Amino acid sequence: MGRDEGRRFCLHHRAAGGQPRARVLYLHPLAEEMNRSRRMAALQARALASAGFEVLQIDLHGCGDSAGDFGDASWQGWLDDALLACEWLRAQPGEVPLWIWGLRAGALLAVEAAHALPKPCNLLLWQPPASGAAVLQQFLRLRLAEGLVQGQAGALMKSLRERLEAGQPVEAAGYTMSPALAYGLQSALLVLPPPRAGCLAWLELGGTEPGAPSPGAQPVLEAWRRGGWQVHAQRMPGPAFWTTAETETAPALLQATLQALGGEVLA
Repeated sequence: MGRDEGRRFCLHHRAAGGQPRARVLYLHPLAEEMNRSRRMAALQARALASAGFEVLQIDLHGCGDSAGDFGDASWQGWLDDALLACEWLRAQPGEVPLWIWGLRAGALLAVEAAHALPKPCNLLLWQPPASGAAVLQQFLRLRLAEGLVQGQAGALMKSLRERLEAGQPVEAAGYTMSPALAYGLQSALLVLPPPRAGCLAWLELGGTEPGAPSPGAQPVLEAWRRGGWQVHAQRMPGPAFWTTAETETAPALLQATLQALGGEVLA
């Protein structure tokens, strides 16, 4: 994929058996969460391809093996990347449903892409956050270790916010975030797309047994149901692999995803 800011690194998984049952675009989470999630994303992409789905994984501008620096990335630029990837998938031979699969901040981006697309799509959301503001707050808290040691956590958070408001970038855990990325993330919400209902697969991790999603998710899910969307929502047992220092996997999430999209359960 070519863009003015350089090239985007993509992995294209062809569907087993030829013509795909559907096409799936994967949108990764923010900063270090992306790296810690690579194993799970790869396992799921390959499992979907084996079940007859065509999958495209894209490293957004300034992330992974794509061109640019993370510090130059913007939320609008990432949305443009997502829309370009959707356009590429829909240009492939054979008209089949399109799914946008997002993890964490990628889930917020997936919803915004669904708003902007000219045609309806389906959504697969892994561990969708309450809002982009919550994700931004978690990112900024990565700097609080320094503040806590010095007893100045509150002052540090305030200074980070003030830098962003003044149009200056902030740094946390080795990542420099631009105001353009922070502002877009801050305003991102899981808002129901226009009246072009599709399927929503909402999958969370937590606990030791399968169950219902978190209580905070219920109002959002109910709004989507009232909007005519077919909602499949579930909580599966497994680790928060996007946060762990060691590479971890959640087999139950892999199986639940295949079931939600109509694939066969993993052996």
